[in-house]
Amino acid sequence: MSERSIIALVSTPNGFAGRTDALPVSSRYWPDVEPVNEVLEHLLGVRTSVLRLVSVEGGERSGGGLVTYHVEAHGEPDRTHLHPAEEPAADAPHRLPWARQGGPSELVEWADEHVGRTGPPVQVKSWNLSSVHRLPTANGSAWLKTVPPFFADEGSVIEMVAEHDPGLVPPVIASAPRRILLGEAPGEDCWATRPEHVEEVVPRWVAVQHALAGEPRLKPCVVPMPDFGLPDTLVHGDFHPGNWFDSGVVIDWSDAVWGHPALDAGRLIEFCRPELHDLIRRVWSEAWLRHRPDSRPLEALDTARRAAHLLLAAQYQQFLDNIEESERIYHRGDPEKHLRAALRLVTG
Repeated sequence: MSERSIIALVSTPNGFAGRTDALPVSSRYWPDVEPVNEVLEHLLGVRTSVLRLVSVEGGERSGGGLVTYHVEAHGEPDRTHLHPAEEPAADAPHRLPWARQGGPSELVEWADEHVGRTGPPVQVKSWNLSSVHRLPTANGSAWLKTVPPFFADEGSVIEMVAEHDPGLVPPVIASAPRRILLGEAPGEDCWATRPEHVEEVVPRWVAVQHALAGEPRLKPCVVPMPDFGLPDTLVHGDFHPGNWFDSGVVIDWSDAVWGHPALDAGRLIEFCRPELHDLIRRVWSEAWLRHRPDSRPLEALDTARRAAHLLLAAQYQQFLDNIEESERIYHRGDPEKHLRAALRLVTG
């Protein structure tokens, strides 16, 4: 697994200042910008924000290699560590607000209207699909997130879920179009998925989907399915345990659409290790049969495993169509990968 080094093209309040040498950072993943800012702040003596990825040499699967970023310095940097370089373009098609100079600061200023910050903001993640800051407060960390305009309004989606199971979603401090400020979600993430995580989260999510079924409240899913006795409802859209906490909280609702609930279960099965597949099938189908005794959830799930790949292919193509050229590297080839996966499930 290759490591990551970075070069920063540094803009300042007084204009473009130049580039750094290549610097090693502790995380290999390109969107992880907290370690990038830590290295740069130590080098340059001022707080920085990553604006966007400019180029990558080497690396694979969104990590490793030599990555060049455009970075904003919040003050005058130590220029003895900078070399002459070509200034990055001020704008480009599909460039998002947080990828422009002043964008990260504007987000933090908005959050400061709603929460009492007790220290400097920490930029945790920045890439073509979201920007995330961690804000220290007297009540623990608050999380500031913004997403592109083609995503769902996360605040509205969380509010829909909270009407039926407030413990399934993080607390909302404030929200506005394409941005949200969240309280800390308790517990640890579920990347190392255990059976009890499935048994905790899946039935609760099915109960919410059952309660929300009815008139569409979001854009419809682009992948239709036969109903198998199950209703169209709120679909999380990226329902894997990396978006779960062991407290039962589910995060990252911006991929949400209105469609068949089996799409979330199909995504979950494809993400989890094989020894969990039978458990997921059983827990998910039993949960739906409690609410809809005449439904055929296992038949739905067989179809949904293929449909979930088609949905991911459509989502990734949407990303590629709506993000700037330098950051298409994150998703290049993903639509084709999921179309091939769907075909393999059809042909065996």
